Amino acid sequence: MASKQAEWSLEAVFLGSVTVGERGQVVIPAEARKQYGIKPGDKLLAFRSPSGRGLVLVGVDDMRAMLDQMPRWEALVRQLSQEQKSGEESEKE
Repeated sequence: MASKQAEWSLEAVFLGSVTVGERGQVVIPAEARKQYGIKPGDKLLAFRSPSGRGLVLVGVDDMRAMLDQMPRWEALVRQLSQEQKSGEESEKE
């Protein structure tokens, strides 16, 4: 469980800050570009975050790979949801 917490620590997820320029442009921090292999000219897709309070940038090729894996993720989410539901029902008993 400690590794899960480490994955979600501030140090693990914070990649730097950006400033929005007059034309709405931002510069992705060098460490983030290096970590994710982002090169000049790469196409990124911008999405609203699930909470609606931020932006998520995803490379086009990465999005294709994510979409290819969606059926597997959907099955996993369904299984976890059923397990959670079963656990809640057993707690009520």
